[in-house]
Amino acid sequence: MRIIVHNTKCQGHARCWAHAPDIFKLDDEGYILPGDIKVAEKDERLASQGARSCPERALVIDLTAAA
Repeated sequence: MRIIVHNTKCQGHARCWAHAPDIFKLDDEGYILPGDIKVAEKDERLASQGARSCPERALVIDLTAAA
């Protein structure tokens, strides 16, 4: 699984990080760091919860990508 990151949509709510701080990395101001995130199979549930919690829909779950 892969999380596609749309940095321009991120508003720094950090809800993704609250669900999975080891998966979602933020800058010093609380915005998601650029670049898509490859997610290991064991972390898919937390990553999915984090991505779905984003009110700005800045994170998109791509299930076609293998970790």
